[in-house]
Amino acid sequence: MKIEVLYFEGCPNYLPALNRLKAILRQAGLPTEVSEIEVRDESVAKRLQFFGSPTIRVNGFDIESDSRDVQDTGFACRRYAGGLPSEEMIRAALREAGAIKDA
Repeated sequence: MKIEVLYFEGCPNYLPALNRLKAILRQAGLPTEVSEIEVRDESVAKRLQFFGSPTIRVNGFDIESDSRDVQDTGFACRRYAGGLPSEEMIRAALREAGAIKDA
């Protein structure tokens, strides 16, 4: 399983989102190895199909399923309800990837 966190320097939600992700991985008994990818400018954002910081992908798919058809990229903060990706959103992406089973 490949997990990536894309972010830009200075993003206030990057480390809290990364910590939440790693806590969920630990709770599920999964390896906490995560690729952290710094997006430095608009051209990199476009190349990586970056929707804003932080973006979390599991096996190449954004954890926010509603955003998977979005084509616009942006070098901006990403807005999640509550500020961070929710624990349930992360768990749902891990379930979809087959990493955790439904309880």
